[in-house]
Amino acid sequence: MNEAPSAPGALLRSRVRPSREPPCYAALDLGTNNCRLLIATPHEHGFRVVEAYSRIVRLGEGLTQSGRLGEPAMERALAALKVSAEKVRRRKVVRLRAIATQACRIADNGEEFIARVERETGIRLQIITPQEEARLSVAGCVGLLDRSREAALVVDVGGGSTEMSWLDLKAAKGQGGPPPMQSWLSIPIGVVTLAERFPEGEAAGEGWFRAMVDAVKSEIAAFRRADQLKPVFERDGAHLIGTSGAITSLAGLHLNLPRYDRSRVDGIWMSRQECEAAAVRLLGLKPHERAAQPCIGPDRADLVLGGAAILQAVQELWPCSRVRVADRGLREGILLSLMGRRGGRRRRRGGRSRAAEAAPA
Repeated sequence: MNEAPSAPGALLRSRVRPSREPPCYAALDLGTNNCRLLIATPHEHGFRVVEAYSRIVRLGEGLTQSGRLGEPAMERALAALKVSAEKVRRRKVVRLRAIATQACRIADNGEEFIARVERETGIRLQIITPQEEARLSVAGCVGLLDRSREAALVVDVGGGSTEMSWLDLKAAKGQGGPPPMQSWLSIPIGVVTLAERFPEGEAAGEGWFRAMVDAVKSEIAAFRRADQLKPVFERDGAHLIGTSGAITSLAGLHLNLPRYDRSRVDGIWMSRQECEAAAVRLLGLKPHERAAQPCIGPDRADLVLGGAAILQAVQELWPCSRVRVADRGLREGILLSLMGRRGGRRRRRGGRSRAAEAAPA
């Protein structure tokens, strides 16, 4: 896939970085719920993050009903993108890739919004396909794979869609890079769409949660292209990797953290029973009590149970005793891709780049 330029040339060429300073690369992900920016420099173990920015913008708010991005949602996203553009300028980023996902893919005015973003912020967003989204998520999570297992399933829970990627680890024994994607699936259900389809009210409880789980299962169950890996999952020879704000919030709750701490969450293992126990605990909290949880907060209080429902649906159809929680994904995959291309030029001169083969530090 050709890389779309993600900022006007003037923005990136206006400042010359001294040769002694390591170059900064940036990845921006505008999703249905979040706007996330990661700026990093190459490092022997992948890259070193120099700045991270995340803002919940709910770009897809009301999209399933209207088919269009709403003006308040676009204004919130533009505000976050303007902040991101300033950070890119200040850090003198030499290469930026900015992507947009499900909300812009399906909105009638998605392309119109993309053009508006470039006019107002200078950032050129590229709407990527679900397959590219799945590939980048896998690339960002490579460092969390348990290579002693036979297979893995990477589940990227977004605001408007969920991408599932089945990896054959047995076929990749001895290799350092991403294993082959045996199959992938994108379903048009994410935490925002679930929250709008199943609004929380007085009737919220086990039956309401179960309805969300069953809705997700019905979207996944008909998919048969990964069936050759079913026996591996049934004998517990595989594991899940869950990447999303909802799943990391679930992990933070499980750990009883007084405040969210990425170093404590990223890479932890949770058993299936621990995942279900965290969901039950969440279900027992009222919305304002969930909002008061330090790893959830008011912006995710109405979304985190949707993420738990998606995770449970996947676990019921593709059983695994262990889930690895990932506070990484698309942005990290983009950065490794950008730095890998930089390293590719080195390899043609006989060198070897670790940036493309190692996970973020």
